[in-house]
Amino acid sequence: MSDTTETAALESTPRIEGEERSRVAMTQAALDLLITLVDKHGQLMFHQSGGCCDGSSPMCFPEGDFLTSEADVLLGHFELPIDDAEKAGLDFWMSVEQFEYWKHTHLTIDVVPGRGSGFSVEAPTGNRFIIRSALMDVA
Repeated sequence: MSDTTETAALESTPRIEGEERSRVAMTQAALDLLITLVDKHGQLMFHQSGGCCDGSSPMCFPEGDFLTSEADVLLGHFELPIDDAEKAGLDFWMSVEQFEYWKHTHLTIDVVPGRGSGFSVEAPTGNRFIIRSALMDVA
């Protein structure tokens, strides 16, 4: 689907108070897959917990199927262009503990062939979401 040289197709709107720069983006491959998943599942969300195994991958859920709390940080909000007239919102959350490790990085959601987590909605598609990261420019 994509490689490490693919650039971001869509940046999120920052959601951390006081921040003006995006922390999360997605590649065109991720955007294309998400548009088909929204058509099938409705409104979606991402959460990255940093747990073991698949828990360290970004997990995509129908909105409301994963409950967030004060133990989570909303990093960004996407407006997915479903068609010319319709957009679907999508939030990207991360556990507070995991954010401490990733707070200096810009994250890009991408897609690679392979089986995702059984709990993430892309699992049956033969693809899985991954995170590519780069240090944020602090200047």
